[in-house]
Amino acid sequence: MTQKCTNVTNDSVPSNKPNEEAVIDHVSKAHDFYWTYTEEPHKSRRAAILKAHPEVASLNGYEPKTKWVVLFVVFLQLTCAILLSNTNPWNWKFLLTGYFIGAFCNQNIFLAIHELSHNLGFKRAVHNRLFSFIANLPVGAPYSASFRPYHMEHHRYQGVDGFDTDLPTSLELILFDNVLGKAFFCTFQLFFYAFRPMFVRQLPLTSLHFWNVVVQFVFDFLVFKYLGWRSMAYFFLSSFMAGSLHPTAGHFLSEHYNVARTRLIQEGPGKDAPLETFSYYGPLNILVYNAGYHIEHHDFPYVAWTRIAKVRELAPEFYSNIPECKSWSGIIYQFITDSNVGMWCRVKRKQKTDLSN
Repeated sequence: MTQKCTNVTNDSVPSNKPNEEAVIDHVSKAHDFYWTYTEEPHKSRRAAILKAHPEVASLNGYEPKTKWVVLFVVFLQLTCAILLSNTNPWNWKFLLTGYFIGAFCNQNIFLAIHELSHNLGFKRAVHNRLFSFIANLPVGAPYSASFRPYHMEHHRYQGVDGFDTDLPTSLELILFDNVLGKAFFCTFQLFFYAFRPMFVRQLPLTSLHFWNVVVQFVFDFLVFKYLGWRSMAYFFLSSFMAGSLHPTAGHFLSEHYNVARTRLIQEGPGKDAPLETFSYYGPLNILVYNAGYHIEHHDFPYVAWTRIAKVRELAPEFYSNIPECKSWSGIIYQFITDSNVGMWCRVKRKQKTDLSN
């Protein structure tokens, strides 16, 4: 099933347009990013929602249950690693466990670290940072300390070229502008998300990076010494599959890729800017901290996963007419096979101010 997006027009629905002078820079090439000079839309949407529904503000805050879910998933992954410690990685049991258990678990871990990066696991920020090291363990490689600063910039500078490292680069657009290229990208997209930031924008290292590496190295060493290399291979396989051709990996595409571009873009000044954030409300949300509620998350990034769906319930007129992703598996299929969809289906913006200040 491919992703089905509909653009229902309703004048009573509040616009997510930041200002009335929005100008979209349309380029002549069919396969290019959507360039806009508007500010990111969620700041103005947040203000409008709070004005209409001030009760939404009460949803902000951390969720104590998060730590117990994380500990269970870490324990489950460690159990699988122990049980597979003497199994050949090419054995069907090893591979199927990695795909149907490990990948779901590590995607859960990825998005737990996302919750913790917003300080939604504990009241104190330092406890979120330290607990992220524990959540990071089954991933195999240290990344939680690096993820947070880049992710905070993704929220603050959404779509800003050179600052939002979630955006594909112009080189990626050129290299993956066909079915085989897009299939390659979807298969190995975890590596693009991991290494792209280092080429686009280097952020300073901190003591948190150091301790993240130390904790992860000690854990990996103990696993390798007492369980063997096959258990470490299971952790890495789980991480790879979680970011590859896996149902939950569809969230990487569904969040900001405008797969219905021709139906959502309006030309000229004074028109609506292209939509650039989308949500998925399907059953896989239960496994990944409701990460599919992505418009809601960008509107209110400090509402925890157990309450994020309530945002849409309290302010339905701000969400009901925005296209949604119906299937995470479907959007992967569509992204690869649809010639009208590709790396270019992202909104990019340039701002004249110095964003580094």
